[in-house]
Amino acid sequence: MILKTNNLKSLTKKITVTMCAAVISVSALAADKWPTGPVTIYMHTKAGGSSDIFIRTLAKALEPQIKQNIIVVNSPGGGGAAQMSRVRSAKPDGQTLGINTLTAFTGMVDNLKGTFALDDFSWIATTQEDQNLMFVRADSDINNLKELEGAAKKRTINVGGFGPIGSTQFISMSMYAQAAGIDLNWVAFNSTPDIIAALLGGHIDVGMSSLGGAKSFFDAGRIKGLGVHGMTKLDGYDNIQTFSDQDYKVDNSWVQLRGVFGPKGIPKDIQEQISDAFHKAMLDKDYQEYARNSGVIDSWLGPDEYTAAAKRISDLAEYNLKRAGVIK
Repeated sequence: MILKTNNLKSLTKKITVTMCAAVISVSALAADKWPTGPVTIYMHTKAGGSSDIFIRTLAKALEPQIKQNIIVVNSPGGGGAAQMSRVRSAKPDGQTLGINTLTAFTGMVDNLKGTFALDDFSWIATTQEDQNLMFVRADSDINNLKELEGAAKKRTINVGGFGPIGSTQFISMSMYAQAAGIDLNWVAFNSTPDIIAALLGGHIDVGMSSLGGAKSFFDAGRIKGLGVHGMTKLDGYDNIQTFSDQDYKVDNSWVQLRGVFGPKGIPKDIQEQISDAFHKAMLDKDYQEYARNSGVIDSWLGPDEYTAAAKRISDLAEYNLKRAGVIK
């Protein structure tokens, strides 16, 4: 099934914070099986990136709730393959989890196709959505997407972002490039700090990430935004226009997604407990302050909804990769 348009936000249906607090399932709480010891969470990025900051912030609220230590392990490499391999091989007891972004879904229909599949994992809960940004050094002569288009017609423009060709940010860049009628050269990195370092060092012309990992550099005036890929501007950054506001026709449903997943076969009641625990921890005041300052949107899908959404997201990833000419 090919999805020509699909609003990803409709896949991550939201409920209010009050409702979230009320839906902690009685059966999940009564089962009282999880956790039975420290919980290890694998990340597909290096330390310091947006997803890494997310889980380390959330872990502070989650640990006292589940009364167990949370061990965050960075396992970058292979466009998510290193992390996914460790999660897939773990015991299905809920003690070993991973944080996924859309890169997991793009990888499984591209460079990781045949190595990993949706059915290899338990898709437990969604937690966040955020929008991709394109940005440059503060002293760059490029100030917006129109000027980037003009520059790309005169010289090679190197754009650095997370993951290989076919990753989430690569697709976002490709949507803009197609709409602008230009070619951009993709440079892959394993974390937002690496992207920022390469940009500030003059090794790439344009960087891509979500706001979280780049926020301190925006606030310090070291980088400036060219455009945000999404329906709306980011709170507090009204000077950064959306792609659409700059007259580029792109699929604004292509937003970053963060979720919780584990190995195949985790019992449903344990999945429900994990989902409920993560969503309850997201109500923590400090976590909410971080989330709002980072420009992310809370997302509240549980196991059944996320499992169904994973298939639809995978179809959307396949469609966008075909449009970008990455797969046939």
